[in-house]
Amino acid sequence: MAETSSYTVNRQTPDVSGVQNPDVAHEHSDVSVRGILLFTVVLFAFIVVTFVLVWWLFDYFAAREMRADRPLLPLVSSRPSGSLPPEPRLQVSPSQDMQAMRAAEDARLNSYGWVDQQAGIVRIPIDRAMQLLAERGLPARPADEGEKAKR
Repeated sequence: MAETSSYTVNRQTPDVSGVQNPDVAHEHSDVSVRGILLFTVVLFAFIVVTFVLVWWLFDYFAAREMRADRPLLPLVSSRPSGSLPPEPRLQVSPSQDMQAMRAAEDARLNSYGWVDQQAGIVRIPIDRAMQLLAERGLPARPADEGEKAKR
């Protein structure tokens, strides 16, 4: 339980309008609005000038490339049009190749099949493997092997 004190707080602000101290003064302005406006105008002008220079530079480079009269590379000029480049070639449709690869992986992961028929090793679908693992549990090694490994 909190103690109540006999101390009461006077919550009224005293009148200090008659107090004057010439050595103490306040700032008339916290920030210089003129300085901020000047900085903003200079920054905007710098951005506009930079934009115009970069635009001009790209136009200059594009015009220079158009005027350049370079001979074709030997590989391009010696090959008849319509013929395929030498092996290995880049993929023609990477997204379709990826879809085909994933479909083949899914078919393999969700089907039964032999891994090594001579050794009697088979693969089973992942869902079935998870069911078997949940039913049988993980294989554990014998207790004596665990004690030997600690030493």
